[in-house]
Amino acid sequence: MLLKKGSTGEDVKKLQTRLGITADGSFGPGTETKVKEWQTLNGLAADGIVGDGTWGKLFAGIETKTPVTPSVESIPTIPTSNFKLDKLKGHVPDSVIAQIPETAAKFNITNTLRLAHFLAQCGHESGGFKAVNENLNYSAKGLKGTFGKYFPTDALAVAYERKPEKIANRVYSSRMGNGDEASGEGWKYRGRGYIQLTGKSNYTKFDGTVGDDIVENPDLVATKYPLASAAFFFDSNKLWSICDKGADDATVTAVTKRVNGGTIGLSDRIKHFKEYYSLLA
Repeated sequence: MLLKKGSTGEDVKKLQTRLGITADGSFGPGTETKVKEWQTLNGLAADGIVGDGTWGKLFAGIETKTPVTPSVESIPTIPTSNFKLDKLKGHVPDSVIAQIPETAAKFNITNTLRLAHFLAQCGHESGGFKAVNENLNYSAKGLKGTFGKYFPTDALAVAYERKPEKIANRVYSSRMGNGDEASGEGWKYRGRGYIQLTGKSNYTKFDGTVGDDIVENPDLVATKYPLASAAFFFDSNKLWSICDKGADDATVTAVTKRVNGGTIGLSDRIKHFKEYYSLLA
């Protein structure tokens, strides 16, 4: 495999589709620039040439992410540049719309069905794309109800109530890659993004997909990558294969269970899925 400026053909089209640009089959300056950007973000030499190493990393595991079933085969892959994102204006914040092309290209949002499911879940989980930081300002009663195993006595709950940093360091200590309570990593790697990326191990994995140092600068998940971190969650947990099953309520329910662990807010998620899918179709 060797593609570079001047190359043409079906492999170039496949490459361009993967990069989220117009798939005209001609490897020109625009394609070369996108290749260099992708190589830089993924720790490769940014020479703009697609050899076996770049190609392999670009397409690693993609075939396993989408099950080969009749319903999936009927869903066309759409270059992210062809998504009708202008239709979302007034329904989704402009700041979110601006993040979609790069996020979609990087995390396998390859059709409008996936995008509609994804946005519906993100919107609900974040209260309308507003919350990007986990709210840990619990009362003693709230701590007992939500994190009862970490606060077995009323006295302990009272000692921690309304102290978000202390709460995070206790409930997230010594798990998800975090150190003990004294390490402060429970707070440092608390939930951020539209679908609450949580824990040092998950921050470390996400770090490998973007150019910034997320482990050292975790607030970037909230300020710069709230949508990308959510798409990373979908991609890592193979939720796209569920999204591809259809546009019915049962599919929204199945996606919700994987995101939420239950069906809290299901009617709102269904409502917004139908809204976004209708706009994007």
